[in-house]
Parts: sequence; C-alpha cells; structure tokens
Amino acid sequence: MGNTTFSGAVRSQNNFQVVSKNTTSGLISDRTKAGGLRDTRRYYLEEYFYQLPKLNSYLTASETKDFGSIADGNEEAEEVTVTGAALGDFAVASIGVDATDLVVTAEVTAANTVTVVVLNNTGGAIDLASATLTVRVQKAGTVGFDGNRNFEVLGTNMTSALATRNSDRAGIILTTAGADEDQAILAPHLDSGLTAWTGTLWGTENQVSWECSLNTNAIDNQKLWAGLKLTNDQLIATDANQAFFKFQTDATNSEAFDDFTLLHFVHSIGGTDFISALPITVAANTNYHLKIEFDSERKMSIFVNGVQYNITSTSGSTGGTAVTTGTTKSGAMTDDIDLIPYIGIEAGAAAAEAVDVHYQCISRLIFE
Repeated sequence: MGNTTFSGAVRSQNNFQVVSKNTTSGLISDRTKAGGLRDTRRYYLEEYFYQLPKLNSYLTASETKDFGSIADGNEEAEEVTVTGAALGDFAVASIGVDATDLVVTAEVTAANTVTVVVLNNTGGAIDLASATLTVRVQKAGTVGFDGNRNFEVLGTNMTSALATRNSDRAGIILTTAGADEDQAILAPHLDSGLTAWTGTLWGTENQVSWECSLNTNAIDNQKLWAGLKLTNDQLIATDANQAFFKFQTDATNSEAFDDFTLLHFVHSIGGTDFISALPITVAANTNYHLKIEFDSERKMSIFVNGVQYNITSTSGSTGGTAVTTGTTKSGAMTDDIDLIPYIGIEAGAAAAEAVDVHYQCISRLIFE
C-alpha cells in the first residue's frame, strides 16, 4: 500500500511493524523496536547510554557479629568479607544496635576483607548484643554513582576507562584490557533498589521481550555473548536456565562448537542445554540486532536483524544443531525463573577485544 490518508483512527489487533525488503532476495525483515506501539498491559525499559557505564563504585556486605562486653578504654575488632574490596578503598560500617557514644571505624585490611573496630571511651563497660554488621566499600578513584544509573561494567581486569564512546557509531564501546581471558561485561546494577532493570523481575512466566543492537569489531580470538542469564558467565554450563546469543572463535576456555564462524543461540531448561547454530556467519564491523521473546506458555522465539529463526529441540552442551529461518519455538522454559540481561566479550589471546552496544530494550506484562 502506498501513501494513504485515513479520516479516522487506524486500528490493529496485533500491532504494527516497520519492515524492510531486500531488493535482491526479497527477504522481509522486521525492523520494529520494542514491540512497536506500546501496549498498556506491558511495562517497558530502554537504555541508550546517555551516561557511560562504569565499575560499581560501592560494594556492600553484612554479617552477624557479637562484639561482646567492651571495657572502658578498650576496643574490639571484627572482620567482614567484602568481595572485591582492595587495599586503598574507602570503608564505612554500621551496627544494627544502639552504638551511641562508641567510636566505630572500618578499614580495608586485606583483599576482600574489611576490619571494623569498636572503641569504648564512655567511662564504663558496654556490652553490645549480637547484631547485623553492615559494611560499605567505595572503590578508590570513583566518585559515587557518577556513571550510568542503570548499568555498570565488570569482568576480569575491566576498568571504567574501557567503556567509551565511538566517534563512528552511536552508543558505547566495551574493550577488554589486553590480556588473555580479560572480559568487558555490561550488566544492570545489581545493588538492591538502584534500578528497575534489576528491581523489576524478568521472569520466564512474564512474557518477557528483550532486544539489543550491537556491532562487532575485529573478529579474531574472542567470545561474545548477549541475552538473558542467571550469571554473567559466558560458559554454557554455569547457568541451569538461560537464553542468549553466543559467538566464539574457538573452544579455548569455552565449549566446542561444530562451526566457530556462526552465531549460536543457547537456551537451557532446568540444566538441559540446547544449542541452535544459526545460518549467520559473523562478520567484522557488522551490526546485529538480537531479540528474544517469551510467549504465554514460556516458549521462546528468536530474531536476528528482524528475521525469525527456528530453535532446536535437540539437546547437547557442545556442537550445535543447524537451524534455518522459521517460526519453531523453544520448549517451555522452567517456570518462575528470573533472568538478568547481560552483554559481554572475552579475549581469547593477549590482545584487546571490543564490541559496540547501541541500545538495549526489555519489556514484560505488568502482571503475569
């Protein structure tokens, strides 16, 4: 239909699509983003990285401690494990009982260890009851939440300086530090209550729709993954329930695929893995739009650059089963599993690897 003028509202029961047509092959690609027109029954989030993501400035941990009776002029110390804390970081502590007139200090005394000291100068003995001791560590060289409010970067040897802008492409570029097995991972803040990207649950029963747009850089020694997982690990065996796209150039520190030139879609249902080998040869400096949709039966459909692909029903944690374009969905995912969107790249040799991320969108039913 060409340009058409309507005198009244135009309605559709199944939304509207923006499509493109390949003039050579005639292939129609769905270019609709975030499901098209917004549905009042769904909740939507979009991230365009107006601020660069950085390393999480704060680390928090809590343990139950009993300082016992502290005589006047004396002090008692307790250690709290705070994963990621390092010498030179800043630390503060709070105790879940009345500590009025006591001096409470905290200091990182070793890797992953914060020592909390309670000094009693009240003029008499104080006996603190057993209580929750909470420690917060701010990483040295950071300035609170001055980066992206929704997303952070992490991974082996990752730094805030390695998340930058690309003058040629919109969005951000994530680059590994330069050593073998270095990682650059983009994740929503996992701190409780900090962002709706993790404060809202993206359950397998919530008819979740997730998509991202990314750009490859050089294709050499790397593992690249993007999708919905329980952890940020690129290894298939780590998560019992997951749904993500993966490309890797070899099996080093990863799984053996039958064809390392192809893009794969991995999903796991209660510990059983399925690997769909898509007929897509991953190319350097190429844009890929990736999309995963859950239906009301917890079955998934997948799309790459607006084209839908079949999902294999053949299980296996290595190799990969070849699939074609089509509408075959996955089997029903495990019920009530809350997944987290992750995008990452890992170097397979002592050289920096990079991926551009343009945007990321996710939505779900407001109420399941």
